[in-house]
Amino acid sequence: METAKKNYYGSLCTQMYEILHEQAPSDELDFYLSYAEKDMSILEPLCGSGRFLVEFLKRGFRIKGVDNSQEMLEKLLEKAPDAVVTASDIETFESAEQFDYIFISSGSVSLFTDMSCCKRILSNMKALLKEGGKFVFAVDSAALRCPESDAYQTQVTVTPRENCRLILRSKSHYDEVTHTQFNPALYELYENDKLVQQEEMDFQTHLYELGEMEEILTEIGFSNIRVYSSFSKEIAKTDDSEIFLYECSY
Repeated sequence: METAKKNYYGSLCTQMYEILHEQAPSDELDFYLSYAEKDMSILEPLCGSGRFLVEFLKRGFRIKGVDNSQEMLEKLLEKAPDAVVTASDIETFESAEQFDYIFISSGSVSLFTDMSCCKRILSNMKALLKEGGKFVFAVDSAALRCPESDAYQTQVTVTPRENCRLILRSKSHYDEVTHTQFNPALYELYENDKLVQQEEMDFQTHLYELGEMEEILTEIGFSNIRVYSSFSKEIAKTDDSEIFLYECSY
């Protein structure tokens, strides 16, 4: 079995992700497209296998991607061989170019549960952004807290090919002090009912309350911060929303 890596999308995880999330949700895609203009330089950190980036390319936008999962980037390049992507942690990613628009989709900022690390990443996004540019991203909220579970439970089963099953099992624990949702995951690949591959994933997310991220962004030096509770850009007023969407500049 492969050693668990915190929030790393390995080969089995990538296979399942591609099956379950082949297309970008139209409302979320439209939300991120609404900030884009054809003359902009655009960056998508945590671009994964490219379900958003590829759609931007299809529409003629000049966009680059960054992700630390080589497996995910390989899938992206299968879809868009000419895409400009970099395998890197976004905390240490550097670019000679600054960008007009940076977006991080799908609540992925919540993957950075060490808040010191999260602040360094957000500071790096500010350094990569042109003055007056837009940084837009989503986080998961406390409304997504999972029920406690001490034993692995089957969450999803998919069929990558004939006579083949890929199963995701996970447990769940929420830390009240750190606002961290722990979901250790086990991916199991069966061929003709024989287990042929296993992969562990140490999956963790920080679940935000309204006001928490705003303080961090202000501390880093972002301004003009808007917080939405939906992809239709309704202003967030309570913690009821499952996501918070941030639009900011400096």
